[in-house]
Amino acid sequence: MSTVVSDEKAATKTTPRDYKQFIGGKWVTAANSATYDDHDPYSGATVARIPASTRDDARRAVEAAANAFQDWWKTPPGEKQRLFLKAADILERRQMEVVGLLAAETGCTFGFGMFQTIFTPNLLRQAASLPYHPTGEILPADLPGAFYMAMRQPVGVVAGLAPWNAPLILSLRAIAAPLALGNTVVLKPSEESPITGGILYAEIFEEAGFPQGTVNVVTHAPGQAEPVVDEFMENPKVRRISFTGSTKTGRILAQKAAPYLKRMVLELGGQNPLIVLADAELEYAVNATAFGTFLHQGQICMSARRIFVERGIADAFTQRLAEKAGTLKVGNPVEHDTIIGPLISEAALSMVSGRVDDAVAKGAKVLAGGVAVGPCYQATVITDVPADSDFAKFETFGPVVAVEVVDSAEDAVARANDTAYGLSAGILTSDTDRGFQLAQQIQSGIVHVNDQPVGDEPQMPFGGVKDSGWGRFGGQAVLEEFTELRWITVQGGAGHPFPF
Repeated sequence: MSTVVSDEKAATKTTPRDYKQFIGGKWVTAANSATYDDHDPYSGATVARIPASTRDDARRAVEAAANAFQDWWKTPPGEKQRLFLKAADILERRQMEVVGLLAAETGCTFGFGMFQTIFTPNLLRQAASLPYHPTGEILPADLPGAFYMAMRQPVGVVAGLAPWNAPLILSLRAIAAPLALGNTVVLKPSEESPITGGILYAEIFEEAGFPQGTVNVVTHAPGQAEPVVDEFMENPKVRRISFTGSTKTGRILAQKAAPYLKRMVLELGGQNPLIVLADAELEYAVNATAFGTFLHQGQICMSARRIFVERGIADAFTQRLAEKAGTLKVGNPVEHDTIIGPLISEAALSMVSGRVDDAVAKGAKVLAGGVAVGPCYQATVITDVPADSDFAKFETFGPVVAVEVVDSAEDAVARANDTAYGLSAGILTSDTDRGFQLAQQIQSGIVHVNDQPVGDEPQMPFGGVKDSGWGRFGGQAVLEEFTELRWITVQGGAGHPFPF
């Protein structure tokens, strides 16, 4: 009898589940009934079959959102807040299930899965405060008898384009604030994370009781994003687009949006520096660097890519960092002590391996790692990376970091700024006043003094400068991005006289 039960459990675990997308409050197949297989990046097994939507599906989702907009905008703030708080509770209740889904769908290790499932309920609760945010102000008028107001109103339909690398956080970030501010949303998750980046949220918002059409989720097959995105760009009912992803893709999207004068919020790539000054506490610096570099296999937009360490502690720091990298367990992400899980795809693994090999061929030295282990890539520390290598010029989305020795803090800042990117940075020093002064000189949207570059909280203005994007998610910044500021005047009585 026990054997039969065990076999049933095994079959249940390995049998792919068929999912549907969520449009207008209904669970539906793609318009052409097509599907694609969603794979586990570690085992290669098919974990689900997902609707492969067409442009028609995207159009239906936009229409559903547009039809729901007026009623949702006028929903009282207390009711909006209640729904968001309920959604947070549902997500929290499903925490361990979601951690498992993140591992199966994205290769996410247990620690990073737990982080995402702790962060996102808090994001929902922070968004729950937005419906009560003041929506305008009284302006002084020079015209006698006039009453002037500046008012913020929701824009309408917002399309969120989310990546696979932290899908639970980044998909929710794309839609939570716009929705709380009175907009309706269409979410397009990555084809690599359609469940944890989209379908899961449709389930949660539906259970919480959000009205039909306020939240819509459209999924698509690999290589089939363009028709869906084109609908968002060209449909006049979509008033904002939020995108998190690579700089290359962000630039393409910005060019697509330009003819339609469509505003976007872009959070793009980062070649993030971490400066380690000679007065930094050595053990803390090594641990902070390892965390900021190797968390989620370095597949985070804020991951430390370049370490600039002052010469006085360079030898000791580099040796200790290489030793620590060699101790990080590589393997199955469902094992709780695994630190380095699989990269998201074979193409990603090939890219990371190729970037390291290219740098080594041009003179770089590998101090730790540098080898693929199945679908994983070891925690890797390299040095002497030549400026003409692809690793030096472009964001490498993997568990690899370059260490460079500098002669001064000023030298470190100059090198940190010598990049087209500007997302996040860190400075490690025992002199916080000095750290603060240096932070103001670094060209990035985010700087952490006495911490590594990976850090976020729901209420913070998150975003980059230069090729790392424009606009901000979080905090008060979302009011600028997802509402329209309008000037409204009221004339008393018969108004004022006209010259003719």
